[in-house]
Amino acid sequence: MHTISILDNDFYKFTMQNAVVNLFPRARARYTFINRGKHVFPGGFGAALERAVAKLAQLKLSTAEKEFLSKNCPYLSPVYLDFLQGYQYDPAEVTIQQTGSTLSVAIEGYWYRTILWEVPLMYLICALYYEMTGQERAGDEKVAMTARNKIEKYRSLGVTIADFGTRRRHSYEVQKITVEGLKKYGGQSFTGTSNVHLAMLCGAKPIGTHAHEWFMFHAAKFGFKMSNRLALENWVQIYRGDLGIALSDTYTSEVFFQQFDKKFSKLFDGVRHDSGDPIEFADKTIAHYRRLGINPLSKTIIFSDGLNYEKVESIAAYCRGKIGISFGIGTNFTNDVGLTPLNIVIKMTDALPDEGIWNPVVKLSDDKGKYTGAPETIHLAKVILGLPE
Repeated sequence: MHTISILDNDFYKFTMQNAVVNLFPRARARYTFINRGKHVFPGGFGAALERAVAKLAQLKLSTAEKEFLSKNCPYLSPVYLDFLQGYQYDPAEVTIQQTGSTLSVAIEGYWYRTILWEVPLMYLICALYYEMTGQERAGDEKVAMTARNKIEKYRSLGVTIADFGTRRRHSYEVQKITVEGLKKYGGQSFTGTSNVHLAMLCGAKPIGTHAHEWFMFHAAKFGFKMSNRLALENWVQIYRGDLGIALSDTYTSEVFFQQFDKKFSKLFDGVRHDSGDPIEFADKTIAHYRRLGINPLSKTIIFSDGLNYEKVESIAAYCRGKIGISFGIGTNFTNDVGLTPLNIVIKMTDALPDEGIWNPVVKLSDDKGKYTGAPETIHLAKVILGLPE
């Protein structure tokens, strides 16, 4: 079983889709698959992926799912929920090719439609890869015990944890067992899951705000200098103070904090760390709030970059008493089954904000290994933003 619900996706895809429907209904986008881990795909993989993608077209938002969103996410308008009820995946937006052991996947279409493809495509690739290479995972009881042991250790640390593991999970079954365990044994330490379907199923809170593509698109439309500022402004326009965690590293956190002025710093509840050294980032964030006369303890950093227990323990020890903290853990929750997790991403590569020409987009990040985009566009962004080469 690869997916059974249109809500089997990360929450920030729906919150961004709502904003795109409202603000950029004519914008178009392109995405591409990046095989960072140089994984070798077996013969027939592309064809199997195409069949799995075709099945997604059958999914529709159910009445019960719509009611869940309406009750738990009041900032999503009834108009958007009606739109989502009529939404269906269109496999024609996805092009899959396999040459030997090399897989290529490209997505193109209206941004408000194509925005939902990234996460399902990634988890389909992961699940099919393990199936077709005949790799056996740990049994259900072991998966459940692993989840229980982990959340009990985090509880003893006194930190709050969310599951962010949909995109590179082993499988739907593994994530479901994991979230059930986190919910059952996590108590106040477990804050929720990014997977909306599992949030509904397990009585958990759906967690998420926006992703790098939100800022990347704004650069394509308004230029690199204005991308952070206008991306945040537009988020506020739609959500009026709800969903108040700002992603900080699309064009490096240094550039972000230059534009995260007193208005934004007061209005947003905090920031999300997704690349670079977490301790350095904590220092930078605390100094930023203090400089603006804001008590850092009134704000929160959500750490979400490749976390495990040891990293969480060291970050918590450093930050405790200095600033609010919480953690979003992905692959370490949903793909700790005795196999090697895939190192893959799908990223927006180009945007067509209005009629005219496609603009290439890039992500610079605080970790050069996470840069995406054409080298010449990365160079241009660095020049415009005053970043060192």
